[in-house]
Amino acid sequence: MKQLTLIVHTDVQQGLADKLRGMERVSGFTFSHAEGHGAEVEGDAFLSARDKVVGYTPRIRVDILLEDNDVDSVLSSLRNSFDDVDGEGQGVYWVTAVEKNGRL
Repeated sequence: MKQLTLIVHTDVQQGLADKLRGMERVSGFTFSHAEGHGAEVEGDAFLSARDKVVGYTPRIRVDILLEDNDVDSVLSSLRNSFDDVDGEGQGVYWVTAVEKNGRL
């Protein structure tokens, strides 16, 4: 198993949720609030006047548990959906190994 973690601007949350719900390989996902801090925010196409004043960019962290062989397919599909959005740098991602998972 792998965990795919995405960090994206809150403006794409609804579209991303719709996209993920439509993917057969994604059985579920979790959204968490995050704040983007760093020098790169000045070049962020989503940066609003409010974001400049408060000093951070509102982000959403998305965690998705996937089978190992589904990660590349899901990433490819997400990249294609972000190609439709103006600007660059729609988000970042990383993939980590999951040793064990289950329900409590």
